[in-house]
Amino acid sequence: MDASSYREAIYDVFADTTRAADEQIDRALDLGTEYLGLSIGFLTRIDDGTQEIVQATGDHELLQPGETCPLDEAYCRRTLETDSPLAVGDAAASPAIADRAIRTFGLGTYLGAKVVVDDAVYGTICFADRDERDVPFSETEELFIELVAKQVGQAIERRRHERELREEKRRFEGIAETSFDVLFRIDRDGTFTYVSAAVERVLGYEPATLVGTGFPEFLAPSAVETAMNAYSQVLGGETVEALEVEFLDTDDEVVVLEINGTPITDDGAVVGVQGVGRDVTARRERERELRIKNRAMDEADIGISIADAREGDNSLIYVNDGFQRLTGYDEAELLGRNCRFLQGEATDPDTVATLAERIDAQEPVTVEILNYRADGSPFWNRVRINPIENGAGEVTHYLGFQDDVTERKRTERLVELLNRVLRHNLRNDMNALLLFGDQLQEGTIPDTEAMGGRIRATAERLTELSEQARRLERYARQERAPRRLDPSTVLDDVATAARSRHPEATVEVSVRTDRGICAGAELERALSELVENALKHDPASEPRVAVTVVDDGEWIECTVTDDGPGISEQETAMIAQGEETALEHGSGLGLWLVNWIVTRYGGSFQVRPRDGADGTVATVRVPAIEADQTVEAVARRPTVLFR
Repeated sequence: MDASSYREAIYDVFADTTRAADEQIDRALDLGTEYLGLSIGFLTRIDDGTQEIVQATGDHELLQPGETCPLDEAYCRRTLETDSPLAVGDAAASPAIADRAIRTFGLGTYLGAKVVVDDAVYGTICFADRDERDVPFSETEELFIELVAKQVGQAIERRRHERELREEKRRFEGIAETSFDVLFRIDRDGTFTYVSAAVERVLGYEPATLVGTGFPEFLAPSAVETAMNAYSQVLGGETVEALEVEFLDTDDEVVVLEINGTPITDDGAVVGVQGVGRDVTARRERERELRIKNRAMDEADIGISIADAREGDNSLIYVNDGFQRLTGYDEAELLGRNCRFLQGEATDPDTVATLAERIDAQEPVTVEILNYRADGSPFWNRVRINPIENGAGEVTHYLGFQDDVTERKRTERLVELLNRVLRHNLRNDMNALLLFGDQLQEGTIPDTEAMGGRIRATAERLTELSEQARRLERYARQERAPRRLDPSTVLDDVATAARSRHPEATVEVSVRTDRGICAGAELERALSELVENALKHDPASEPRVAVTVVDDGEWIECTVTDDGPGISEQETAMIAQGEETALEHGSGLGLWLVNWIVTRYGGSFQVRPRDGADGTVATVRVPAIEADQTVEAVARRPTVLFR
């Protein structure tokens, strides 16, 4: 064969992947000795100043696999120092070969080149003979040994890489078989080539069942697209981390695995995917439950807050939407502050002290306290505080629940007021009736007819008072239900009813607004009470009442004006102040009914004498509502009447 044929033969040897690297190198040494006409060929590895023969052909006793010598005694020493092959036809005459090397090995001819593996010098590939060579090595021969050296280096690189892969695979599988998580390998066709034993615990499948099967077969239908996109991403050279994928176990139940995947490469090409899958089904369920709980807290109607007990001032670190709606403050204004800023001038100091003492003692506490919203309006707040402990039993946080109980407190206080008024008036009137009875019994009444009228009037007054109290209590216990009311319709109904009961009276109605009223249906009862009260107490034979409705831009103002005798200053003062004292009891429970109905929808009620004339002006102010507004957006909270 000519030189070209030998080079082709070398290429063919190293291209044959069925041969191991050792076999390829042995064949290359045989071809080299044959082509160069030399009897010896060998591959060396140089390590720490020592030459070791790795593979060899020929019968030289010192140039056999496993033989070593100091590099200073080797023909290869100068080969390592040059970038081109070292060609020596007469070793004894060449300054490149040390005398010690000649004495040791006795070689007359030598041709060697460096072998580089992974960019580092591995050793040398050499051909030699005991006899000198008469003809110098040609350039073609030197190029041949350079080719052999390059091919040998690449073969060793492949062998080293394959060993590393095998070792990595053994290490991977060793870890995999003892891992709690599922380790896997998938080829470019999407087929499992390896699955660790943990898959049986997680999905119920034996590993052998999955190997050789495409991974999409084990996915939940909803997860296929996501998983395939991630698989393509890894085949493109990227990594995937913390991807949650739904698989189906042997019972067709969904199991969620958190997948981390990386490419498997060979000679720079991605040949598959390897990764680990962790069962996070329970964690996802816990997270789902936590999201539900968080959403429930965020969307709860009552206020919920969490304060940090590890800070000196128990500052808020969480408030839900209900707390923000309740107080009128937004989250940014609340976080980092202690809830005491909701207290105000009418807050009971004893209640504050009780709250502080129980919190300092790290004990649960429930109080009803008067707090103030962002707009300055007061409300009754039922506050429940519970300490939260960590695993060591230390209180780290306080969980608070806040509930607006203004309506209930209003009802409780109103019932107390009714009982007080009824007891007072009943006692007074019953004492009068007893006195009348004594006088009748003693026969000291000259005009029994007049006395009968007084007794009847007293009884009627008691009956009316009882009926007013019953009606007021009924409205107080009735569910608060704001709605959109048409002022014209409401006043027409009020006027029609009044004219029916008092045909001799004049009831004038004037409505000057296009907006509606946001209040409950019982507002009609309140306005009827004002009109009825004005007509009933007017001594004129033809009483007159004017009812007007105007719009001031924010409120709808309903005014009932009469020209009767008016009411006492005591009555007007109590209505204005919104309170009834133990010594001053108003007899006009009808006015309290009006006040109660109007204020439960956030409105106000005032009574005053007419300016420069006889009569009374009663004014009711209630929230207005536009045609395009919802009741929920406009409805106002009840006004605190009793503190």
